[in-house]
Amino acid sequence: MNRQTKLGLFDFTMIVVSLVIGMGIFRTPVNVAKAVPTPFIFFAAWLAGGVIALCGALTYAEIGSRLPVTGAYYKIFSYCYHPSIAFAVNCMILISNAASLAGVALIGAEYITKVMFPDALNTQPIEITIAILSITIFYGVNLMGLKMSARAQNVLTIIKISMILMLILPLFFGVKAGVQISPMETTHYTLMEYLKGFGIGLVAVSFTYGGYQQTINFGAEVKQANKTIPRGIFIGIFIIISLYLTINYAYYSVIGFDTLKSSKNIAAIMASHVFGNAAGQILSVLLFLSVLAYVNVLLMSNPRVMFAMSEDGVLPAIFKKRSSKTDVLVTSLSVFAITCVLILFWAKQFDEILSFSIFLDCFGMALSAATIFILRKRMSHADMKNIFVMKLYPLQPIIFIAAYTFVGISIFVDKPLTALTGLGVLATFMIIYFVTKKNKGGTPA
Repeated sequence: MNRQTKLGLFDFTMIVVSLVIGMGIFRTPVNVAKAVPTPFIFFAAWLAGGVIALCGALTYAEIGSRLPVTGAYYKIFSYCYHPSIAFAVNCMILISNAASLAGVALIGAEYITKVMFPDALNTQPIEITIAILSITIFYGVNLMGLKMSARAQNVLTIIKISMILMLILPLFFGVKAGVQISPMETTHYTLMEYLKGFGIGLVAVSFTYGGYQQTINFGAEVKQANKTIPRGIFIGIFIIISLYLTINYAYYSVIGFDTLKSSKNIAAIMASHVFGNAAGQILSVLLFLSVLAYVNVLLMSNPRVMFAMSEDGVLPAIFKKRSSKTDVLVTSLSVFAITCVLILFWAKQFDEILSFSIFLDCFGMALSAATIFILRKRMSHADMKNIFVMKLYPLQPIIFIAAYTFVGISIFVDKPLTALTGLGVLATFMIIYFVTKKNKGGTPA
């Protein structure tokens, strides 16, 4: 089907930024500060996350330019690995993304609940209700078509970037921390304590930097995809790294490292240090609005993976059904939205969602990045005129894969039950694939 609506460079770049900048940057610095022994390790984790993200961006830019199709995050597994792996990993990633969406929606709900119900004793039911409403609203927006959801995405992403810039402003006005910042070397730690702290901190950092790999799902809906996808990923990642490193320095300078460890709504707290309590409440509302950008973009991206899986016959044909009026993948969109809501009730706390989501993502990120080795080999005789080819290959994918392997191991060491649950999910989907194939009368490939 020829679709008139196509994503340009600005649209695609805004999608890259929104897929990465959820609400994590307004919450996960607390998790990183708690995990690491010193401010030096805190900044080292964020810098390492930026380097890893850059390596991943280069890798996925080439993957996306080599396979510019709808639902490419599934297609690369299907093309490069066994169909059972493509099915299991992508089902896992869909759950991981639904968990990420649920987690980010809960962060936004935390902020807005403090403003709307400041005297509430038990805020958890209120936060869950607000998170569900956020998902429902943008489910409706996406039902209206790609043009409408892309326009909403652009506006919401600009709001989100503006919020971060507002939080960075105190650096230029000489604002000092509200508490005494502890010296960086007051306590001696063992090498193992440094490594463990760095590893656990990198889990939260990875959550905050992740998401750009999903941009390749829009390949068939991007103008001049072979050029626009690499450019959009590069521009988006550089914007993100710059914002993340600067805002974390702002948190450290304005709030203080010790206070950061025990704070919850850090963005509102920092704004209050500069503009007063009323400004902090206003910022909380704006931060909630910026959450909607992440909710919207995941509702845009993930149904396209389900469409690709349906095209390959591993999901029922109804998942590739499009609305005749809006060209929307109605069934896929609806199922993904319902999954997000269900996860809200299963894991009601952000910290629970964080580790589970990242552990599942580790499999997908490492395996999907590794497809570049296979794609290069199989497409060695292809016309390279319109294909982006990264320099210094294979250094970037090796660094990226090693990093996510390290993150996965760190989660397993810190939260073995969460990791085992993730492995159980993977095994379950593998079994489902083979059982389904057998019931259909086919022989597993």
